[in-house]
Amino acid sequence: MAGTTVADGGLVERAFERAAERLGVEPGTPDHAAKLQYVRDTMGESKITVFRHLFGTEELARRANSAFEEAYAELVDGGLIASVPGARSAIEKLRADGRTVVLTTGFARVTQDAILDALGWQDLADLTLCPADAGGRGRPYPDMVLTAFLRTGAVTDVRDTVVAGDTAYDMLSGRRAGAGTVAGVLTGAHDRAALTANGATHVLGSVAELPDLLAESS
Repeated sequence: MAGTTVADGGLVERAFERAAERLGVEPGTPDHAAKLQYVRDTMGESKITVFRHLFGTEELARRANSAFEEAYAELVDGGLIASVPGARSAIEKLRADGRTVVLTTGFARVTQDAILDALGWQDLADLTLCPADAGGRGRPYPDMVLTAFLRTGAVTDVRDTVVAGDTAYDMLSGRRAGAGTVAGVLTGAHDRAALTANGATHVLGSVAELPDLLAESS
């Protein structure tokens, strides 16, 4: 969602900084800089997995994740979030064309719901998934893509599944799941080189271009 269909204006980094400070990571220190860089490098990965790596223990990781969710929700409630231009109409067009749309995220469900509520997107997609909905593993594992495939029953062959995202981890999860089309978009965390290196079959300027891409290939 963030970076692909949702323009959050760097809220992930801002929420992380608030959460890290609550756990005693001082802004301006080498430790803070290193942790923030890791967050940037792992955009798209399940946030609890990121915090497990950064803070070492399950207790600290869960504290960090809760603090992150609270901080992100505060920023969302402050109106600091919007849809990527053309994203809503692209989703509506895909569904009008008879396609099933699933929105996935590396955020926890409470954060995902806050975003959906803020944008008025509760009923926009056919299904929304977070890592907990797929057994707890987020990207770069294929679990959320395969969960979408199994829950919706929209296609009979996983190779007919389409994955779109803005991060290298989106590309990896799509390829590992066996999706036939794995489209990177340039509105988020990673550039064309990173998306291509991690398995993108196509690179688009925006998710707004996805309906036309699929229409051309169908």
